[in-house]
Amino acid sequence: MLRDLAERPFVIGHRGASGYRPEHTEAAYRMAFALGADAVEPDLVATRDGVLVLRHENEISGTTDVASRAEFASRRTIREVDGRPLTGWFTEDFTWAELATLRATERLGGIRPHSGSFDGRYPILRFRDLLGLLDAATDESRRIIRLVAEFKHATHFAALGLPLEELFAAELSAAGWGRGDDRLVSESFEPGLLDRLVSAGVRGTRVLLVEDRGAPYDLVAADGSSAKRYDAFVSERGLLELGGIVHGVSVGKGRLVGGRTEPAEGAPPRRPRPDAPLRGSDLVDAAHAAGLAVYTWTLRPENRFLAPEFRRGSSRGAWGDWLGEFTRIMDTGVDGVFLDHPDLGFEARRSYFDSEELL
Repeated sequence: MLRDLAERPFVIGHRGASGYRPEHTEAAYRMAFALGADAVEPDLVATRDGVLVLRHENEISGTTDVASRAEFASRRTIREVDGRPLTGWFTEDFTWAELATLRATERLGGIRPHSGSFDGRYPILRFRDLLGLLDAATDESRRIIRLVAEFKHATHFAALGLPLEELFAAELSAAGWGRGDDRLVSESFEPGLLDRLVSAGVRGTRVLLVEDRGAPYDLVAADGSSAKRYDAFVSERGLLELGGIVHGVSVGKGRLVGGRTEPAEGAPPRRPRPDAPLRGSDLVDAAHAAGLAVYTWTLRPENRFLAPEFRRGSSRGAWGDWLGEFTRIMDTGVDGVFLDHPDLGFEARRSYFDSEELL
């Protein structure tokens, strides 16, 4: 029988242990498992022949060696993805057999030269490869390791005849996951994709990803400038409307760092307008009241990614006061945190609860 050793907040290995090895590689996922991650998070995009592969984006010049491969030079093109023109190489223009010849590279090489030293060592993975790795790690550890699958550019792929939800359901069934179980979390920036997962028979937890600005692209494609914006989903009213439709929201950490806005000394407490976007513990409390879990992304220790008050020194790649920021975020009551370095998540969680016990 599997043991569920996870505590709250869940420590989720973002694309594996992507702070130590190039993201979405077997080495990154194996390291996340070895470090004890409660869950791992792959990004899913599709090939021309309908294979789900693990890449940060469908444009792959920043995470593979495709730009150096002469045989694929003619595949460089301009595509419109979610309303924006992009130039590069796109997974939907390749078969899986072609992508399998590529090798992964570190996306943040200027910040993480150690991880960049592994460029070219590892092939890219299919979703089915990760399911196999996850099952093997679960059997070996005898503990529940969750899978948090993020769907990228669902509207874009649907227009190409590559419905991600159907490909996903088929992969789960083929891997013996029975279209999902208690280990599975599905997340997307597009609420329509989460609805279609239900229609495809995919079980598990569904989470709406919330950007810091703008609106979900599927709503923009349908409603244009009148599309419901992300801010509206994280208001008190918006969270109540999401309750019962999805199981949680996942927000960029900028919506949480800084915590609750306190009134001036002596002033009466201020209640936010029902349609005002919430931040910090106000957001988490309102989500919990609506029956929703809250996750946040992405916790990273380098100065470049820390809020200004937690940066130390002038080097963007140097580690700042990551423990201070991570524990500040945990103090909001968040249910799960995505990190590139899962071990730092456990250290922050221990530090936070140790300090709570001293109060």
